[in-house]
Amino acid sequence: MFADRARIYVRSGKGGDGHVSFRREKYVPNGGPDGGDGGNGGSIILEVDDGLNTLTDYRHVRKYHAEDGENGSKRNCRGKNGADLILKVPEGTVVKEAESGKVIADMSGENRRFVLLPGGHGGNGNQHYATSTMQAPKYAQPGQPAKELELFMELKVIADVGLVGFPNVGKSTFLTQVSNARPKIANYHFTTLNPHLGVVDLPDAKGFVIADIPGLIEGASEGIGLGFEFLRHIERTRVIIHIVDAAGTEGRDPVSDIYAINRELETYNPDIAKRPQVIAANKTDMIFPAPGEEDSVQRLKDEFEPKGIQVFPVSAISGKGVKELLYHVRNMLDHTDGKPVIFEQEFFPEFMFPDTNEPYTVIYDEQADEYVVEGPRIEKMLGYTNLESEKGFTFFQKFLKLNGILDQLEELGIEEGDTVRMYGLSFDYYK
Repeated sequence: MFADRARIYVRSGKGGDGHVSFRREKYVPNGGPDGGDGGNGGSIILEVDDGLNTLTDYRHVRKYHAEDGENGSKRNCRGKNGADLILKVPEGTVVKEAESGKVIADMSGENRRFVLLPGGHGGNGNQHYATSTMQAPKYAQPGQPAKELELFMELKVIADVGLVGFPNVGKSTFLTQVSNARPKIANYHFTTLNPHLGVVDLPDAKGFVIADIPGLIEGASEGIGLGFEFLRHIERTRVIIHIVDAAGTEGRDPVSDIYAINRELETYNPDIAKRPQVIAANKTDMIFPAPGEEDSVQRLKDEFEPKGIQVFPVSAISGKGVKELLYHVRNMLDHTDGKPVIFEQEFFPEFMFPDTNEPYTVIYDEQADEYVVEGPRIEKMLGYTNLESEKGFTFFQKFLKLNGILDQLEELGIEEGDTVRMYGLSFDYYK
């Protein structure tokens, strides 16, 4: 079965604890501390594997743990680092935090490897805490705890063009005619149970990738029918081809079908419905109009071409009209944004598990009459966050609260309207 969604639990490795010990050698009765450091825990890493095209493996195994770091030992021996755990995923996999649904990583384009959860740092052994006044420290630093997340993974196929249409209108036959894809074809509904990708090669023109999205029905965006299971695969496409049965072999009205599918796309994701579209009026070889009967292809043209949507009469079986349609689609692609649709990161695990070894300071600068927040953790957060976007600024506020910075500002007596400065950026404080 084609698996394009999975929910899993991941946990990085815990850092090994630092060791407490003292040199006990012959002729050295009171040796100094020699406790070794703990090893770092293993990280959880996502990596694109071009040999994969489903998330099937993650439907059978749901829990993934990286290896813990070993504890330090005597004679300054450092613990062994825990092994990283690499999770292989197909290109196009979008990884989200399960509870919030926010995107952590989109494994597409240049993003081939992503450190999802770094392992915990190993703790320092007691050798690090010897001072002139404390020459025999009997304590060591524990390793940092493991980090854990529940993830929801979705595969959204990467294609330039998406084929949409009601069941049995000829999408699979069309894909077979124009590309190297060979989907199963039969004359019954829902023959296509998987999204299929095909590469279209055009003489004297750049080729493109086309995806056959399994048959939609009305109500698909609300979870009715199989089409809902695959609507996500059209989210990356730049151009949409509507295939309709112009001959009405099953008694359907092609004009109504186009409007119905556009409603489903609009309901699922309004941005998809705004993308360039073209209509392939299929099965023209089966149109035998009676005298005086309205031409269904002309009816489609009269309805949609004034709206800027071209209509091409084609026969997916004979190939008639297909070449003209494909060159028109290539021209549409040339006039759209050529960048692939990449989903931006919305959830940052590193801020959910702040590195306690990274200090920060919160002080009041009397001379400037400003509150100043500085430190490596703050600088890193500002580097990651786009404060000009609403989502970024909301995340920035949440970060200040979770890390106790707002509490420290209030302890220093900050009031509404006072200025807070962070690395050259100034903000007015309001509760």
